Amino acid sequence: MHIYTAVVERCQDTCLYVGHVPGFPGAHSQGETLEELNDNLREVIALLLDGGEPNLESEYVGTQTVVVA
Repeated sequence: MHIYTAVVERCQDTCLYVGHVPGFPGAHSQGETLEELNDNLREVIALLLDGGEPNLESEYVGTQTVVVA
């Protein structure tokens, strides 16, 4: 079993949810619902893993709140 963290945003133009796995080249997708996005990401990642374990370019750490005065 592989577990990855995806960053999810909502496109203002299309209203689609867009997600990507930081540091995992090609691991990105979109969907009309969060469930559809998750299904699509799972499918993309499974296809990418068919080529073997990826060499991740970076590791997801988290988010920060930045206050600008």
